[in-house]
Amino acid sequence: MTVTQEAVCRLCRREGAKLFLKGERCYTRKCSFERRSYAPGQHGQAMTRKVKEYGIQLREKQKLRRIYGVSEGQFRSYMQEAMRQGGITGEVLLQLLERRLDNIVYRLGFAASRPQARELVSHAHFTVNGRKVNTPSYIVKVGDVIEVKESSRNLAPIIHALEISAGARVPEWLELNPEARRGSIVRMPARDDIDTDVRETLIVEFYSR
Repeated sequence: MTVTQEAVCRLCRREGAKLFLKGERCYTRKCSFERRSYAPGQHGQAMTRKVKEYGIQLREKQKLRRIYGVSEGQFRSYMQEAMRQGGITGEVLLQLLERRLDNIVYRLGFAASRPQARELVSHAHFTVNGRKVNTPSYIVKVGDVIEVKESSRNLAPIIHALEISAGARVPEWLELNPEARRGSIVRMPARDDIDTDVRETLIVEFYSR
């Protein structure tokens, strides 16, 4: 395992949860979290200390931030936007994160992981409504059509991702045509549509202190 791979696995161990940052490997026995689920470091297997309320909220925030691969500044901006929009703040926050283009690419099965999806989007392999978009944080809207660029349709990572995701359930708020390498947003995601294992209310409390 390379240093970079080990660093990614340490994030899962630090948060005490599988963040699925390495795609296919996370579903096999090679997953480091399955073998060493305790926190990294020489004291990782020591008895767990009682964590204060602030610490619990902080870890939940860090876990969600790392799942979607956003910076601290980006995450804060999403939180501010969720508060500004009204409604249930935690659910609006998750909707914003789910509607990032890199996440859509991952959810549609065009990438094996969110990190890979970010890289593919950054390299301009996708279009939105026929227009090239190379910004992973681009927020899609209902009715938008996401498509693999014509010249990228036979790209090995995309073909492999579609192969391993074949038969997997695409979220109901999305529609996928794998043969055409095309997907679309049919409605806004509801909380029940989002399988991210996080307690968003704790994150709202963290920013409301």
